[in-house]
Order: sequence, then structure tokens, then C-alpha cells
Amino acid sequence: MDGLLQAHRVLGYVGIVANGIAGLVMLGAWRWPALRRPAGWWAVGAAQVLILTQVVLGTLLVAFDEPSRAVVPRFHMFYGFLIFITVGLLTQYRAQVRGKGRRELLYGLGGLFIMGLGIRAVLQVTG
Repeated sequence: MDGLLQAHRVLGYVGIVANGIAGLVMLGAWRWPALRRPAGWWAVGAAQVLILTQVVLGTLLVAFDEPSRAVVPRFHMFYGFLIFITVGLLTQYRAQVRGKGRRELLYGLGGLFIMGLGIRAVLQVTG
């Protein structure tokens, strides 16, 4: 379980940074059409896979950890759940958003929102 906990911690920080970078890349693509490249979407996909993997690891830790260990703050789990829901909502609304650069705007703001949720989740256990 210690290895799983360590992976959860590391992926948390990596996922936060990756979503922040992907969000900024997509906001740049929204603002400057010349930046609208497939690489930006690959960055978004990689960042979301990282953060969802981290959420799954956290869920496994809660499900299979011994009851004698430290209790996870409820808001930490709440923010993880919100991250999971946010990624799902972004994916769901992607097809409905039309217009030049609107998808980039959606995913840019969404990436920054996920980053903020991740920071809040980390602060619940470290702050």
C-alpha cells in the first residue's frame, strides 16, 4: 500500500502541472489560431489520463486500506470526485461546442479548473 500511496502523491502533482500546462496551451490556441494543432489535444488527453489515473489510485487506496491508518479528509475525496466529474463533463460537452476556437476555450478553462481542484485536494491533506 505504501507504493500505491507514493504513486498517488506523485501522480497528483504531475497531473496538476500537466492540466495547468494543457489548459494554458489550449487557451493559447483559442487566442491565436495558428497554435491550433493536434499536439495541443494530445497534451489535453495525456493530462486528463494522468489525473484520472490518480483519482483511480486514490479510490483504490480508500477501498483497500486498513482501517487503522489515518483517515482521509472528506474534502480531499470530494475534490477528487469533482475532478472525475469535470473530465466527464468536458468530454460530454465537446461535441456540443461549435465555433472557431470554442472547444479550445472550453478545454483551456477546464484544464485550469482541474488544476485548481487538484491544488485544493492537495491542500486538504498537507495544509
